[in-house]
Amino acid sequence: MRALLLSTYDLGRQPFGLASAAAALRAHGVEVSCQDLAKERLDPALVGASDVVALYLPMHTATRLAVPVIDRVRGLNAEARLCAFGLYAALNEAVLREHGVNHVIGGEFEDQLVSSVLSPGHSDNEPASRVHVVPRVRFRIPVRDSLPPLGRYASLQIGGQRRTSGYTEASRGCKHRCRHCPIVPVYDGRFRVVPIPIVLADVRAQIAAGARHITFGDPDFFNGVRHAADLIRAFASEFPGISYDVTIKIEHLLRHAPLLALLRQTGCLFVTSAVESLDDGVLRKLEKGHTRADFEKVVAECRVADLALAPTFVPFTPWTSLHAYCDLLQSIAHLGLIENVSPIQLAIRLLITSGSRLLELEDVRAVVGSYSAASLIYPWTHPDPAVDELQRRVERLVGANLAADRPTLFRRIWQEAHQAAGMTAALEPDGPRVARATIPYLNEPWYC
Repeated sequence: MRALLLSTYDLGRQPFGLASAAAALRAHGVEVSCQDLAKERLDPALVGASDVVALYLPMHTATRLAVPVIDRVRGLNAEARLCAFGLYAALNEAVLREHGVNHVIGGEFEDQLVSSVLSPGHSDNEPASRVHVVPRVRFRIPVRDSLPPLGRYASLQIGGQRRTSGYTEASRGCKHRCRHCPIVPVYDGRFRVVPIPIVLADVRAQIAAGARHITFGDPDFFNGVRHAADLIRAFASEFPGISYDVTIKIEHLLRHAPLLALLRQTGCLFVTSAVESLDDGVLRKLEKGHTRADFEKVVAECRVADLALAPTFVPFTPWTSLHAYCDLLQSIAHLGLIENVSPIQLAIRLLITSGSRLLELEDVRAVVGSYSAASLIYPWTHPDPAVDELQRRVERLVGANLAADRPTLFRRIWQEAHQAAGMTAALEPDGPRVARATIPYLNEPWYC
């Protein structure tokens, strides 16, 4: 049995999903090949020689890019069974099946993928409601030998230094149910921890392959806080001198503030946190679990711990006003975070995916259109056309200036926004002045 695993895009990192799936399949005697189409061209010979072709769909952009790939694979090998696995496979089951996908697998995919691959002639036609089932899987050490080398992926930048970066996961899913999050329709408040020896073995292999920095890509590293603390202590003990980064909710950073020092002591360089908005009304709509004041406290706590904070935002929502957007920019400047915020974060528009809890809100249902199989979302229109126009301008500005330094691009966005709002406010950051050289970041410029 031959299986070809494909990834289309995974935020500039070596796709963990392919490595984990390859480990599970090889353990059952399947001959596995992997291709990362963000880094290499689809190989028609590999497609033609495969009994099964499986696509990893961890995010929205990956799924949109995958649809034409599915059609091409079908044209190259009409006999191959097609699988789609990952978070966004579950969210887009109907569209994927329309394009001929036989098996659609959501969260905790490894064991179900093995069953699908080893069942010739079987087509999985269970209803989409099964995406709420989150089975427990047998975790294995990911196998990365057929993927492009780590040096071809996004690297850590800190000052003039570049560090080859790896990626792994210590947990999956999330125990929170933020209304806009795509994890919620699949995991629905569940999360799973990966055994520490498995995580460390994966890190060990990536360090042997040249990694000097590791991203722990858990949706929230502090969902299982004791597991996380034990892991980073073991990480620092075995891998001194290797740095890492994590993603943690604002409410967890505040609740577990004493652990920020432990993060820094064990090699954490920065923490990504999905702030989303600084408008408390919007935060309540999204059920984020924190307030603007909470975020400001976390900014201060991270500075005390000498830990860089990388906030992410969804600044364009149905509730955003032009003045609120300008307030966001002013707050970023006031808090001294211009260098901490990737410019694409200032252009993100709220995505309303299939199964989104946002559709529970009457004011959201009032602005959305019919589900779009082309864009894989429910499109929405802001009540104020000027807000939608500003979002398009900011997105074009960021897309055309990916190599620009953050302060320069921030200033241009500032000017666009304040002009659109009819406001005259000089950009004079009065927060702590932080030199770019001191802010570590991964050099993948896009995020969606």
